Amino acid sequence: MKWQSKQQLTDLLCQLVRFNSITGQEDELNIVKYIQSLLAKEDYFSQNPNHLNVHHLEDGRGVLTALVKNGDAQDTIILLSHIDVVDVEDYGAFKDYAFDPTYLTRLFKEQSQILPEEAQRDLENGDWLFGRGTMDMKAGTALHLSMVEKAIHGEWDGNILLLVVPDEEVNSLGMLKATEVLKNIQEEEELQYKLCLNSEPMFRQYPEDENMYLYTGSLGKVLPGFLCYGKETHVGEPFHGLNANLMTSYLNKNLELNDELIEKVGKEVTPPPVSLMSRDLKERYSVQTPVTAVSMYNILFMKQTVTDITEKLNKVMEKTKHEVEAHLKSKYDKFKEKAGQIDQGPSINISILSYEELYNEAVNKFGQEEVERRRANLLNERQTGDRVFSTILVQDLAYMCSHLAPMIVLFYSPPFYPAVTSEQNKTVKRLVKSIEEKMKGEGANPITLSYFNGISDLSFVGETTSSEADFDQLAMNLPMQQFQGNYIPKQKWAIPTLNVGPLGKDAHQWSERLELTYSFEKLPTIIDHTIRETFK
Repeated sequence: MKWQSKQQLTDLLCQLVRFNSITGQEDELNIVKYIQSLLAKEDYFSQNPNHLNVHHLEDGRGVLTALVKNGDAQDTIILLSHIDVVDVEDYGAFKDYAFDPTYLTRLFKEQSQILPEEAQRDLENGDWLFGRGTMDMKAGTALHLSMVEKAIHGEWDGNILLLVVPDEEVNSLGMLKATEVLKNIQEEEELQYKLCLNSEPMFRQYPEDENMYLYTGSLGKVLPGFLCYGKETHVGEPFHGLNANLMTSYLNKNLELNDELIEKVGKEVTPPPVSLMSRDLKERYSVQTPVTAVSMYNILFMKQTVTDITEKLNKVMEKTKHEVEAHLKSKYDKFKEKAGQIDQGPSINISILSYEELYNEAVNKFGQEEVERRRANLLNERQTGDRVFSTILVQDLAYMCSHLAPMIVLFYSPPFYPAVTSEQNKTVKRLVKSIEEKMKGEGANPITLSYFNGISDLSFVGETTSSEADFDQLAMNLPMQQFQGNYIPKQKWAIPTLNVGPLGKDAHQWSERLELTYSFEKLPTIIDHTIRETFK
């Protein structure tokens, strides 16, 4: 076998990393074809070509499935990984070498002083490989390929289904497509899915955390957007209008790192919300104040529902409304003192709306046909990604309903990840206990968490606490769902989930790296053990 030793796995990882599979780039499909070609050389897939397939998304990217059946066995383990990576602009002068881990690591050893202090220590003391995707998460794909190879050689009693998806780093469209594919394969091959095993890397809970982790599920994520619609004016007459940038400034102050949106379940705590986009929507420079601006926030959750989160966001919007109105009054009073004016100044009353309410207002005012005509025209002219296009859709409705201005409109944008966990599943509880003992035998002292804290595609196959009503409410306030309808999972799965992954550091940073001794010497035996225990 060719993918079993530490060196063999390292070589395979380097081959995978060399593909520039940034989400949306050509190599995101090419790497899938490459993995398909590697597996096609195996006698098993030569004899069973219908078990090795690439299932294409509408945009041409592919989901790879490779099923290794063991006779008439029905019990099946899904091995899940993603092959897309984030951009490499953060590498700066080393950008051209980000996908050549061997050379990049050698460069860093020659210039170790440029690295963060912890990365320098790892270079000196450990067996680390640097490069984009080494940790997140092509090491996981390499490990899963080694398990497929063992399955082909009859190592286990059940079936192994390799699932390799694109687009995890952006919209998880690959995994949303995969849920349909998994259902079809299950029915055609009469399979029973016992476990979906992911191998995302262990994420640290705090700086320089040296603990090892297992995860029985994955955090949920929503991406709320806030369209702030003010009132335009000339900069020479600032109190005749309301600058949308002022509105987003207060909104950002109130929402960034807001502890009310931190969730604690047991000993696990979600990170606070952070802004992923904040800008005005003025396309050209002029001395007219910006009339619209947008902010989007990353919010992670465990047991909370979208309804819970929306209620908290509405409170933030109400606080912002009152603070902006008070700010304007206070500043005008100061201006009036200096200018010697005696009038009371402008009266501002900011409306608070959901996207659903804004949409209904536009329909009531102009009719369903006109609203849909405008939306169809925007779609036909679309040249932007989901986040920007979501904003455009909301902004257009706001222009139609300018009589409600000034206003703050809450909407949701892709991607959406349900929170899932199998912490109470009997099979997973038994597995966790056994894996913990196995890891201790390999010199690790693991901590088991209910939720993987980096978000993952497990969200679309695991056991979720979100209700149908929660999904429906989200759909009514997620503009893109009404166009394409594939951003909220349709298939309600209940496949037990587990994440057993390699050791790495600094995902999504230019110092991203994988520790090779644990990841490619000890972890393969742990994953093998996990598979054997699942089939018991």
